[in-house]
Amino acid sequence: MQYVFPDYYKDFHCIADRCQHNCCIGWEIDIDEEKAEFYRSQPAIRENICWENPPHFILGENERCPFLTDKNLCQLIIRYGEESLCGICADHPRFRNELPGRVEVGLGLACEEAARLILGRRKPMQLLDASNSEDEIIQLRDEILMVLQDQQLGVPQRVQKMLAMCQTEIPHMDWEEWIDLLLSLERLDPAWTDLLLSVQCLPDNLAAFDGYMAGRQHEYQQFLVYLIYRHFANACDWEDAASRALFAGYSYQLLRAMGAAIWQNTGAFTFEQQVELARMFSAEIEYSDENLDIILDELTF
Repeated sequence: MQYVFPDYYKDFHCIADRCQHNCCIGWEIDIDEEKAEFYRSQPAIRENICWENPPHFILGENERCPFLTDKNLCQLIIRYGEESLCGICADHPRFRNELPGRVEVGLGLACEEAARLILGRRKPMQLLDASNSEDEIIQLRDEILMVLQDQQLGVPQRVQKMLAMCQTEIPHMDWEEWIDLLLSLERLDPAWTDLLLSVQCLPDNLAAFDGYMAGRQHEYQQFLVYLIYRHFANACDWEDAASRALFAGYSYQLLRAMGAAIWQNTGAFTFEQQVELARMFSAEIEYSDENLDIILDELTF
């Protein structure tokens, strides 16, 4: 089996207790069979697990993992080493897509440090260990990645070209309908709701904000490249592929609009604020299979 990954993949390192949005807080962590067997043999671990199917850690106060210390460090790693982690904990924020003849792996934007690594890159992303695929959707995906990284074009022009390659275009739904759709989904963080509401008050023309961001267009480029790399090749047919391209296009517009709303209200919009927007987007949309499926269904012709 061929394994494919972005050239930045091995540069990621967890920042542990320095993370502002710890992945051990607020997430129900399912335990794989292999580690469940080990955990059963350790009384101090066993009593903090709900053994229903699938078994999972019992979250404590403020939805904290029972093995997260006051200093936001993992007691399992401290006591037993990293090899004691269950699959989800060991893998996060990594993802895997199983495709014809290959497995594509990457880093998810729901992790703030992964978002910093991805959005902060100025050079184009390259896929390592990737050979030519005979799958037509993967071939189109790779062509789209080249277009999205063509810095001779503005980012909006790249998006238009991507959608034309998929025989679709924006608007498939108008902006108000898009925001209403997002507001109808399950939401975790009240701050995400506030951001969605804030973009409803923006002027139609964001030229002033675009001027402010002129030297930071690589952030939007990397966001789009990430979305297409992670989601496009999973399409089951050409119609599904078009909906995934639209998802990337609308998501870019949303990230841009949220940044513009912050800038309009405060007069500034920092890279760290961009990282936080991308992290929230990923946690609220990408890491909810239900939310992502609803959006893709709505964008399917």
